[in-house]
Amino acid sequence: MKAVRVLPGAEGGRLAVQDIPTPQPGPGEVLVRVRASGINYGEIKYMREHRTGAPMTAGVEFAGEVAGVGEDVSGWREGDRVMGHGRGCHAQYVVAAPLALMPVPPEVSWADAAAFPNVFITAHDALVSNGELKAGETVFINGASGGVGMAAVMAASALGARVIASSRSAAKLERLAGYGVDVGVNASCEAQVEAIMAATDGRGVDVIIDTIGGTVFEDHIKSLAVKGRLVNLARLGGASMARLDLNLLWHNRLKLIGATFRTRTEAERLACVQACARDLMPFFREGKLRLPIDRTFPMDAIGEAYAYIERSQHMGKIVLIAD
Repeated sequence: MKAVRVLPGAEGGRLAVQDIPTPQPGPGEVLVRVRASGINYGEIKYMREHRTGAPMTAGVEFAGEVAGVGEDVSGWREGDRVMGHGRGCHAQYVVAAPLALMPVPPEVSWADAAAFPNVFITAHDALVSNGELKAGETVFINGASGGVGMAAVMAASALGARVIASSRSAAKLERLAGYGVDVGVNASCEAQVEAIMAATDGRGVDVIIDTIGGTVFEDHIKSLAVKGRLVNLARLGGASMARLDLNLLWHNRLKLIGATFRTRTEAERLACVQACARDLMPFFREGKLRLPIDRTFPMDAIGEAYAYIERSQHMGKIVLIAD
């Protein structure tokens, strides 16, 4: 089968489309014929860090048909339309745990299905499992035009929260209004704290989903309401933390939370998939959680796809179509 491989190198990993053996499902495993797989910015960073070790297949989310099941698998059978979360998904076939799979309704395209798992599992984990978001609360999401940001906007809105979101593009903010943003903040010309306080009558927000990190950390602390929760997912603006006002942390009883899948056990990862399916699949089936597909690429154009993502001009998901 064809697969996108990350080959280690002293200067960082590089991509190559190679023919490798088709995997076979073992006991408790499902083989999926991949039709499409989502591409995420974090995969580019992961590729660059791959300097030693064995080559590996890229990709963490996919959509396709069940092509085979191993022993002791129940709930799935050949021909089922599925989407899922795992490793090595930029390939024509992938082996997955049954609990890593979610059903795909017949009317949903492969590209739309492949755009769902990673970003919505991540967004749900940040908003609900870590951020403890409840209906009626207010959430602030920065970098909201990226895949995870948009998923968080849509999921929070579907779950009954009020959504404030930021972007450095006025055009992107205008588009985001159609996906559940109640108040947009133009980060290129508006002061975050003042904008959030004006939008919340001086109260602040209950939850912040942060992908920027160090450069906005102090403003985040000032933007939180009493008992507010800050969930950090990425550090695109720097990994070094700015000053932490311990008086604000103490007085407002704030929670600072880091969330990643890199240090999760397999059982924890599968629990995240199932929690997302429990809370968000009803909205997905109703057509309420569909990220816009900015562009699709064939597998042989994976290098071009990565370069397109790095330009940061897209809005929504980039999807790789398997041959």
